[in-house]
Parts: sequence; structure tokens; C-alpha cells
Amino acid sequence: MAIWAIVPAAGIGLRMGSDTPKQYLPLNGTPVLAIALQKLASISEIEKIVVALHPQDLWFSKLQPSLDERVVTVIGGDQRHLSVLNALLSISTAAQEQDWVLVHDAVRPCVSTADIRKLLTELNHHAIGGLLGAPAENTLKQVDDQAVVRRTLDRSGVWNAFTPQMFRYGLLLAAIESAVKKNAMVTDEASAVELIGQRPQMIEGARTNIKITHAADLALASQILQVQGQK
Repeated sequence: MAIWAIVPAAGIGLRMGSDTPKQYLPLNGTPVLAIALQKLASISEIEKIVVALHPQDLWFSKLQPSLDERVVTVIGGDQRHLSVLNALLSISTAAQEQDWVLVHDAVRPCVSTADIRKLLTELNHHAIGGLLGAPAENTLKQVDDQAVVRRTLDRSGVWNAFTPQMFRYGLLLAAIESAVKKNAMVTDEASAVELIGQRPQMIEGARTNIKITHAADLALASQILQVQGQK
């Protein structure tokens, strides 16, 4: 049973206020995407790491020489799940139904190798798969279109979803193809799997596995990587 990895990296990341997509911004001297790929490449069992790129990507070719030889690319879509679909189809002749597929955000460079291994170990015999995450800690407020609080939400049983998210190849392909046919808006792989009636398993991971969305996140990620020993 093989393990594959997919990294959707076709986004533009306008919220960073930069002309450079956020996955290519430098973090302690190394592009964010390159660090995320290094984390995946540290797992020797992974057969291939498929990176889905924007058709007009101008940056990845500069990274390629320094990356693990298992890293390959495919053209992504204009939405995350379409990029993942293209990557899944690109390995269709080699991947088997019960193979595992790890999907990881290009802008989560702080995931620990220990958490990736924990995900692999705890889901090894699971029929469906699951994802890293952590129970919500902050008080959650529902607001109206003027940002006025309507009510406080019950956070019991609410988790923040992280990546990697790990599912059986055949199941994930069917889930995303179903979402495309239904024109459903899915924000991660787990939500696509949920739409076909399946229930992914949450695996608790470190809260330091942050997603870089805003400029301030880069400074925090820099500190996290230094603590992890990656200067």
C-alpha cells in the first residue's frame, strides 16, 4: 500500500499585500513552499509529492533544483479542490484504490514531522482517513453583516482543521469528483469526504501548525521554525 502526497499551490494569496504569492515569500531565508515540501520529503515512505501550480507560475522553477527528486508538478485549478483533483488524476495509473493520499497546505510550513508520522500511524488501518486538528479554544461569536454579535456559539465538540489531511485514494477521488458534479463549495478534503456521507477521524496535532494567511503570520512562523530547530 503506497503513500502519496499532494500540495495545492496554485493560489495567489492576495491578503498578504504582496506581488509574490504567499507560498513563495521568504521565511528565515527559504520560501514557505520549499519548507513545507521539505517536511513532507522527510517521510521516506511517500512515493511522490505532487505540487499543483498556477498555469502562469513564475517562481517554482527556481525552487526545483533544490527539492527532493520525488517532487513533481501538475497544473492546478482555480479552486483548491480542482487542484487536488488534477493531482489525483495525474497519479491515476500508479495509485491503487486503498493507497493513502496526504494533502497538505502549501502555506503550512510549521507542521512537525512527528505530527505527520502520528497521522500515518493512527490512521494506518482506518477505512476512510482523517486529518490533523485541535479543539477550538477561543470563544466563538456569530455576527451579522455589520460585525455586531448575534450570539455566542457553543464550542464543545468544535475543532480547528489543519493539514495534512489523509484519505484513501479511491475515496478521495470519488468525493472530489462528486463535489465537482454538484458544484459544491468545499474548503478542504475532509468537507468533500463528508459530502458523500463519510465521517473522517480527527487526530490532535500541535497548534503551532499554523497557516500563513496574513503578513504577521510570517513572524510567528519564523519563531516556530527556530524552536523546531529549522533556522
